[in-house]
Amino acid sequence: MPVTEHISKAFETDLDTTRTRVLQMGGLVEAQILAAIGAYATGDAELVKQVIANDARVNGYEVAIDGACNHIVVKRQPAASDLRLIMGISKIVTDLERIGDEAQKIARMAKRIHEHGGQHAQRFPAVRHAAQIAVSMLRRALDAFARLDVVAATEVLKEDTAIDEEFTSVLRQLITYMMEDPRTITPALEIVWVAKAIERIGDHAKNLAEQVIYIVKGTDVRHTSFADIEREVAKD
Repeated sequence: MPVTEHISKAFETDLDTTRTRVLQMGGLVEAQILAAIGAYATGDAELVKQVIANDARVNGYEVAIDGACNHIVVKRQPAASDLRLIMGISKIVTDLERIGDEAQKIARMAKRIHEHGGQHAQRFPAVRHAAQIAVSMLRRALDAFARLDVVAATEVLKEDTAIDEEFTSVLRQLITYMMEDPRTITPALEIVWVAKAIERIGDHAKNLAEQVIYIVKGTDVRHTSFADIEREVAKD
């Protein structure tokens, strides 16, 4: 086997291994969100502990994948699309780590909310609906990354408006809730923090989708109108 072919296969193995680890990290982060929302809905103290404990695993993935990316850049000196892939992965794992932080925040807030009484969390089903949208965005963004599918990534970007609307709706409901009974101010504010964390998860999932488009197209679509992104994706 020629040396260049051997190096090429080793390079492909490094890339494939790194991409797989990103998807594993994404699966863990998704599980963290689901557990945190479960704790919010039920007040389950074991779920809270689970989310807090697993945050260290999320952080470990980020450090390991960043190290792998640095190793590939130094050892393989990738160019063009391969370099974009490595740069995109580096940004994706940062967003995944931040999603993990938001999941931990939700779990901690869930504990405090249920200390005031679980009825407060049950009054706002829109929070759980927003969480479902956020989880769906993350799942589809990771799938788009796995397949490097820019059309699927573009579909994820559409959902950002929906999650923003859910957050605004929850905020209005909570303001009314607090005005009607000032005794609810503390748990209501904690629910606001949960809703805000969910909105941020949606923002990070959107960032993942934007990185998929960058990896494939080589175009930075951050801070770009959706119409312009659709035109860019439609180009050959």
